Amino acid sequence: MEILNALALLSNFLVIPALAYGSQLALGALGVTLIYGILRFSNFAHGEMMAFGTMTVILVTWFLQAQGISLGFLPTELLALPFGILGTVLLALGTDRIVYRFHRAKKSPPVIFLIVSLAVMFFYSGLIRFIIGPDDRNMGDGARFIFTAREFREWSGLDEGIALRTTQGITVVVTLICVAALFWFLNRTRAGKSMRAYSDNEDLALLSGVNPERVVLIAWTLAAALATIAGTMYGLDKTFKPFIYLQLLLPIFASAIVGGLGSPIGAVAGGFVIAFSEITVTFAYKRVLTYLTPGDYVPDGLVQLLSTEYKFAVSFVILVVVLLVRPTGIFRGQSV
Repeated sequence: MEILNALALLSNFLVIPALAYGSQLALGALGVTLIYGILRFSNFAHGEMMAFGTMTVILVTWFLQAQGISLGFLPTELLALPFGILGTVLLALGTDRIVYRFHRAKKSPPVIFLIVSLAVMFFYSGLIRFIIGPDDRNMGDGARFIFTAREFREWSGLDEGIALRTTQGITVVVTLICVAALFWFLNRTRAGKSMRAYSDNEDLALLSGVNPERVVLIAWTLAAALATIAGTMYGLDKTFKPFIYLQLLLPIFASAIVGGLGSPIGAVAGGFVIAFSEITVTFAYKRVLTYLTPGDYVPDGLVQLLSTEYKFAVSFVILVVVLLVRPTGIFRGQSV
């Protein structure tokens, strides 16, 4: 019984949050890896693209709520999500047409694209704060929990409960749908196969009749859609803070690089590796050890390897280790 209580405790505060957070990182990393695979540069504006998409979702949600429209027990943000995706796709395509296309025509080196993406990131950041302001915005209405810790305790008879928030369940389900749809698109459709061919060998793909501008358009569309979904899921799970998406850039890039930059399946795996690593290292094991150790032994401290304030440092350390030991990542993507 004590072991079951320890497992319930770990599930409630480590496994379920890590699954939800890993799903969000996986969606973000997929967008980064798609752009890197097609356009050959690290898009540092991806975090702010997530923030822009989430902001658009919030604005549309406010409008829908003002009209008395909701999804019942589900967050109204899900209804506003297609509008957020549309807004972010238009932003990404407009940016590509005005900024990146010029450098593609000049065949600028990747470092120039990287520097330009930094400038775009600052522009997006200012635009978002100009429209919605710098304050935090609470997201999510409808039912808060699928089941609560109290309901689980009454059902199981354990001392420890497991709660599953609606946003956590939605995040995992939406991620599964998005990943399955993306892999189906890349492997089963002509446009997806053209993207993979262009990513593997640009010159050979051009000789085969692949339209590069169409491939770029699809890549930006997919990246913008994934960024909006990832940002909205993160905002629903936590809250919308304009500055937090800039900080998320580190774990998202770490996820993409750990899995293998340019590898979609690597981005998904990397997202969960980073999420579980961050939460495992910053989790306080005191109560778990209380259940697992014999007698009435209670550890003095929290038995925490690292404070939660430094969780992004975990991503940084993993990123450095991977770049030194295996720069192509777990699934042998393209080296950085």
